Amino acid sequence: MPGEAATHESIRLDKWLWAARFFRTRQLAVEAISGGKVQVNGHRAKPGRAIGPGARILIRKGGLTWEVEVIALTKQRRSPSDAALLYLEDEASRVRRRELVRERRETGAETVEHAGRPTKRDRRLIQRFKSHSEPGS
Repeated sequence: MPGEAATHESIRLDKWLWAARFFRTRQLAVEAISGGKVQVNGHRAKPGRAIGPGARILIRKGGLTWEVEVIALTKQRRSPSDAALLYLEDEASRVRRRELVRERRETGAETVEHAGRPTKRDRRLIQRFKSHSEPGS
């Protein structure tokens, strides 16, 4: 990877966020950037903005915040351990995020119900509830 990083002087912001594994897909990275959840050097950015080593990026995702400095570039998505070599996270950012995650775990706020189709078990519970709560039954 070090040889590859030397060949690229800049890369698109959305592509770097995807390669650094902050987002599962490039489309999710584009949506976050367009939604103002990502800042480069303290300013809002567009998905196609070119970034290079030394750029400071603020990422807000799922109630958590990362403040990172880009130290390497790659166009390919690699393993999580390789992706962690692409950036250096600010120590204060890391401490705040870990503290927030610990608080969520302790309060049980981590179990967020997702919107979407009910599972088979959920449908059965709904049917059972409706059949018992109907008038005349």
